[in-house]
Amino acid sequence: MLNYFKPTWMVESIYSITPEQLRKNNIQAVLTDLDNTLIAWNHPEATEESILWIERMKEAGIPVIILSNNKGDRIQKVAEILDLDYVPRSLKPSRRAFRKAEKKLGIPAENLVMVGDQILTDILGSNRHGVRSILVKPILNSDAWNTKLNRFIELKVMNALIKSDPDMKWGESLDEPVSK
Repeated sequence: MLNYFKPTWMVESIYSITPEQLRKNNIQAVLTDLDNTLIAWNHPEATEESILWIERMKEAGIPVIILSNNKGDRIQKVAEILDLDYVPRSLKPSRRAFRKAEKKLGIPAENLVMVGDQILTDILGSNRHGVRSILVKPILNSDAWNTKLNRFIELKVMNALIKSDPDMKWGESLDEPVSK
């Protein structure tokens, strides 16, 4: 049961993930969370860093879709600036949004990766759907009120994961597995 919460990789930031790392792992498209993964939760628009990262992915021919539990108008602002498709109100960890993204992309689950900052939504949802996952550290140390309970539970889950696998470590890239 605990393995449903274990990410494939743990990387400091989405911005350190490169097209080369993705290709090396046979990943053809990226599903990404929005708040505290791609941009800060309290920032209403795309940042220079997010724009540059998306441009690198596009130049490499790697599509990116935002999967967010947020409402459409919040995501739409950022998605328009980045020229990305998105699935609002994803209801992660439900598999619904993952199926929708897989269908839009025409790429099977085993060639997708989900990047997110939350174990209970992003990682659990991707693992349930058979999509590899990358846990990133939140951009900000603060959260919206509705995320604070998740963070409390996630701390307990992460402690249990590390206790069951003491080799779990944060890496700088996908070249470093979560554990040996």
